[in-house]
Amino acid sequence: MARSVRVDAVLIQAVIAGALSFAHLHDLAEAAHQSGWKAWAYPVSVDLLMVAAWRRLRTARRDRAAWTWFVIALSASLGANVATAGLLDLGHVPAWLRILVAGWPALAFLGGTLLAHAPAGPTPESEPETRPAPVIDHRETPDPAPAPEIASPEPAPALPKAAPAVPPALVDHARKIATEHRTRTGTAIDTATLRARLGVPEDLAGAIAAQLA
Repeated sequence: MARSVRVDAVLIQAVIAGALSFAHLHDLAEAAHQSGWKAWAYPVSVDLLMVAAWRRLRTARRDRAAWTWFVIALSASLGANVATAGLLDLGHVPAWLRILVAGWPALAFLGGTLLAHAPAGPTPESEPETRPAPVIDHRETPDPAPAPEIASPEPAPALPKAAPAVPPALVDHARKIATEHRTRTGTAIDTATLRARLGVPEDLAGAIAAQLA
């Protein structure tokens, strides 16, 4: 019961406010030399533009165009209410106000057309579109053919080291050492002993031993 009474009160208040705003717009249009049926068409045009913008805002609250035209229609309605409240001499309407009143039909037509045909933007309450998950084929795929093995090149055989050059004087000295060693021990001197007696590298001692053989 209380809900029904509250709704009825709101409707009555809306009717009263709409009638007053309608009358103010009519008076202002008539004062701007829009007489006859034209004076009654102005409040209808303002209210229809406001309703169209409000309906657009219900589905797209972040639509800037809808907010823009809603503010324009609301400003026209409030401006007429304030102007006819004694702040404006309706007998001597300024030229700029007559220009605004005369240009209102074209402006209202543009706003109504844009609101009717422009696509609505996404609303924050709308849920994101769910896309089906991609189908994954679990069938076994044939193994790729093994890549042919590439034989690594064999290392080139190492070249024999050239025998170091032995000075003749060193050979003569080594021969004396070898002779002395044979006289003392009765055996030929080996490479290790020759190397130790001469104090030369191993490869050079081997070259000297080869010449003494």
